[in-house]
Amino acid sequence: MGRKRFRNRHVPSSTRSFFAQQYFEEHVLLDRTELLNLIQGGEDSYVEFKVRLNNPEKLAAEIVALANSGGGFIIIGVNDNRRVEGVDDPEWVEQQLIDVCRRLVIPPIRPQINKIAFDNGKRIVALEVTGVHRPYRTFDHRCYVRVGSTKREATAEEIAEMYDPRHSYGFELLPITTATLDDIDEAIFWSYVRELRGGDLSEFEEHGYPVDEVMIHYLQLAVEMDHESVPTLAGLLLFGKDGRVAEHLPQSRVVATRFGGVELTDPIVEREEIVGNLASVYERTLRFLARYTDLLVERPPRRWSEPSPVAPRASYPRAAVLEALTNALVHRDYSARDHVTRLLIFDDRIEVLNPMRTSGMALDPICYGVVNAPHPRLKAIFKSPYYGVETVSGGVPMLLHVAQRFSGIRPEIKLVNDEFRLKLYGLR
Repeated sequence: MGRKRFRNRHVPSSTRSFFAQQYFEEHVLLDRTELLNLIQGGEDSYVEFKVRLNNPEKLAAEIVALANSGGGFIIIGVNDNRRVEGVDDPEWVEQQLIDVCRRLVIPPIRPQINKIAFDNGKRIVALEVTGVHRPYRTFDHRCYVRVGSTKREATAEEIAEMYDPRHSYGFELLPITTATLDDIDEAIFWSYVRELRGGDLSEFEEHGYPVDEVMIHYLQLAVEMDHESVPTLAGLLLFGKDGRVAEHLPQSRVVATRFGGVELTDPIVEREEIVGNLASVYERTLRFLARYTDLLVERPPRRWSEPSPVAPRASYPRAAVLEALTNALVHRDYSARDHVTRLLIFDDRIEVLNPMRTSGMALDPICYGVVNAPHPRLKAIFKSPYYGVETVSGGVPMLLHVAQRFSGIRPEIKLVNDEFRLKLYGLR
């Protein structure tokens, strides 16, 4: 059995907890003595008893709860009173456990199973559960955690904490259980599908334009839960109705502010909270920028003019600004519910401050174009020409090169306190 590193580093308060800590930290194999120590302690946060396997779906939920809560054991052949009743066919039980771990747990868990016989002839089966790729879900997309000897559904905040920011998959697939497909803007959705299919929607027209079927099976932007279709985070962000996105995902808004000067202490000229699906937020943010800056394709020729009491509008390379805004929307940490993307416009520069898990991130690879996108599906659709917004290619290296060539000042990028901070300097 694989070595288990238990997360709780507390001082053992009992013989049983001392044994458990010793096992998790030192032992590789589970023998009868070790198993009996687990049984004697009864059910708790990391031990579950089952007399027999009757319901694969309920078993999957127990496995998911343990995997999401640091791991533990499910021991089959023991009742709730800690009495060893044994199982008739350990090999059959083993196969059932393997089948449940592979088919009914998402992502599949590689089971570690011990079959142990006692002198009286009774045999039990112990499944060790580990949680390497949290969060885990059941086949119907429910996420559970272990609380004492029971389980419950995880909250959105708990699920967000489980995600490893170094992985390129995960949070964008989270079902937004407060939403339904009624929150999807069908005009935007079918416009995207039409463009994607070269204008041909006849296949879907024959079936009454089934949004649920296309979102679940074709785009994988929704899931089926309790016989109802629920959009994922990526699905709602890309195709949700503006008002509904604001309601279900308030952290997705952009707060744009124009300051009348070059300091945060200067007067605020205008501030706008921009909410909606990503296309709407993108276009409205660009319009806010256009009110106070000039976004140019080429660097303008140098002009000489008389001094003026009114500061001239700053100009910025359009490609660099589009890339900065795209990055802000597709790479931000949407699990940070108390933080929003901030756009600050000063007389001489633009600043973009974006929530992002910076633990384990290095700045140099980002500047050289080595990026592990946290939301690959969302990014792919947003940057697709069929989605309908103007984006550019080249990433951060292009942004740095184009912006420096335009203004003569290299942009500044910092990773500070789970925030990606970008400064673009303008030409005046």
